[in-house]
Amino acid sequence: MAERGSHNPGFGMMLVAAVGFLALLTWFFAGVVDDRANPNRQVQSQIVNGAVEVVLEADHQGHFVATGQINGHEVRFLVDTGATLVSVPEALADRLGLEKEAPIRLETAGGTVQGWLTRLEEVRLGDIVQRDVRASINPGRHESVLLGMSFLRDLEMTQRSGELRLVAE
Repeated sequence: MAERGSHNPGFGMMLVAAVGFLALLTWFFAGVVDDRANPNRQVQSQIVNGAVEVVLEADHQGHFVATGQINGHEVRFLVDTGATLVSVPEALADRLGLEKEAPIRLETAGGTVQGWLTRLEEVRLGDIVQRDVRASINPGRHESVLLGMSFLRDLEMTQRSGELRLVAE
């Protein structure tokens, strides 16, 4: 008969193994969810006929989401060909130290809002880099930067079979 206060070392080992297994499952499935939400966390570039080419894969909803940079800081982009400007959420703009240059009315899916014009020193998607990009600061609570036409306008874009090919001459 076991003394009161003693414990079974086998139970402790099983508990540690179970917790470790659950931690491993959590880590694995967190990566799966991240990949579904942003299949382009590591944007790859290549040189084709002297031009820089980036190919993005659509997420599970058919959107083109990718990790890029604004002024050297990593951000999450959502490609939006319907947006005139690159649109940066206000909370992110504050963290990046972006200057609110002039007020502007922004037409969003939720209606008209008051935003601000700004300029981005550098916007990077893979090896496609543009400098002095016009942008807006949007007071909305979204997390992604809308990668609008102020960045995309000089790129050749082809969408086919769940891929978006961007080429910078």
